[in-house]
Formats: sequence, C-alpha cells, structure tokens
Amino acid sequence: MKNSILAAVAAILFLVLTPLKAQTSWEIDASHSSIQFRVKHLMISNVQGTFDKISGKVIFDGENYASVKAEAVIQAVSINTREPKRDDHLRSADFFDTATYPEIVFKAKRVEDIRGTRFKLVGELTMRGTTKEVSLDVEATPVVKGMSGESRIGVHATTRLDRQEYGIKWNRALDAGGFVVGNEVEIILDLELVKSE
Repeated sequence: MKNSILAAVAAILFLVLTPLKAQTSWEIDASHSSIQFRVKHLMISNVQGTFDKISGKVIFDGENYASVKAEAVIQAVSINTREPKRDDHLRSADFFDTATYPEIVFKAKRVEDIRGTRFKLVGELTMRGTTKEVSLDVEATPVVKGMSGESRIGVHATTRLDRQEYGIKWNRALDAGGFVVGNEVEIILDLELVKSE
C-alpha cells in the first residue's frame, strides 16, 4: 500500500515538475512555398494553376502534431494559370470575384488521425464569402536548420473540394454532353515554415 502511494506521488510530481514543450510560432516562407490547383477542362484534361501570394502562421511545439494551430491567407487576385485572358476571367464575378472577395482564408480547427508525420488538419475555408469545413491530408518533415541557422519545417498537404459549394458556378454545356469546367478542384500545398525567433 505504502509503495503504491509513493508511486502515485512520484507520478504526480513528475507531471507537475516536467516543463511543457513551448508552443512556438512558425511563419510561411512565401518564397519557398506554393499553392497549386487542378480542375478538369472539357472533361478530358486538367488545367493547372497557382496562387502566387500567400501568408500565414502556424503555432506548433516542433514535435506534437496534435498541438498544431494554423491560419493562412491567399490573395485571390494572385491566381495564375499562365494565360492572362483566362486569369482575368477567373478574377471576375463569374468565378472568384476578387474585387469583392480579395482573400481566401483557412483557419484550422483540429488535428485528427495522426500517424507518425502524417495527419489530417481540419479547418474552415472561406472563399467568395462562403465558409465550409475542409480536411487537409498533411505530411510534415522533421525540423531542420536553414542556411542562417534558423529552424525550418516542410509541409505537403492535399485536399479536394467542390467549387460550386463556394458559389463558383460558371460553366457551359458541351454539345457532346458534359461541361467546359469540372466541379471538383484538387488543391496541392507545398509550404516551408520558418520558426519565429
């Protein structure tokens, strides 16, 4: 009995006296990050593009992925499919309406299904004035030291969404059936995060 009491006291003291891993802030390094998307064109091929302006912050202790909190902001006007006329159309009210809704915002809510360095990051994506819950499949790298001794971590994440759920509904029917633009959009993020000192 005495030994079990001593063991319980020791366990409590260990929990109380062991310092918690400090939560730290990590900024997205936009110069080493990219956001890509793919969507079907004429039901036969994928058109690919990027959003070239992104900023954001991740709160993370460097080890425990369950501790991750994140927020990212994409400038919708920075959409780039390497075709100026198409990009202008995508910025118009037919698609992103960037004059009215200049930002696309993601705010993380929780982390699920952690398997080593892989996990699901569930959050709210606000686009064109509509907010929906999305789940990102994330894979992180170990923390490394950059060229100037700063701490860095890499993140690869993917998700799929239905553009019509965000009010992006423009389309045209094809004579042979189907539509010009697919509804499902694949998103691919490759981010490099730098620890704020």
